[in-house]
Amino acid sequence: QVQLVESGGGLVQAGGSLRLSCAASGRTFSSYSMGWFRQAPGKEREFVAAINWIGQNTYYADSVKGRFTISRDNAKNTVYLQMDSLKPEDTAVYYCAASSWGGSTSNDQRQYRYWGQGTQVTVSS
Repeated sequence: QVQLVESGGGLVQAGGSLRLSCAASGRTFSSYSMGWFRQAPGKEREFVAAINWIGQNTYYADSVKGRFTISRDNAKNTVYLQMDSLKPEDTAVYYCAASSWGGSTSNDQRQYRYWGQGTQVTVSS
C-alpha cells in the first residue's frame, strides 16, 4: 500500500512558477511509476506528466511540454512537478498517483492504483 500526500500548491500570477511535491509512504516507492494529473472546475481529470520508477523516462501532455518538469528522489520517497511559465488555464487541483507498472510512463488514469488528495493551484491573469 502507498499513501500519497501532495503539497506546494497556491496562488501565483501568470508567468510565475510553483513546485509541487508528492510524498509517499512505504518502502516500495522506488518500484512505482508516478504520474501527475489535474482537474479544473467543470472538467474531467486529465494527464499532466509521468515518470518511470528510476526516473530516466518521462512523458508530458502537450499542453505542459516545455513548461513543466517531473522528477523524483527515491531516497526521499518524493516526486516533484516543477511548473514554470504558468498560465491561467493551468488552474486546477493537481493530483499525484502511483502505478505498479514501474517501467511505464502512462497517461491512462486506469493504470494508477494509488492517488493523493490533491493540491490546489490557482494562476491569476
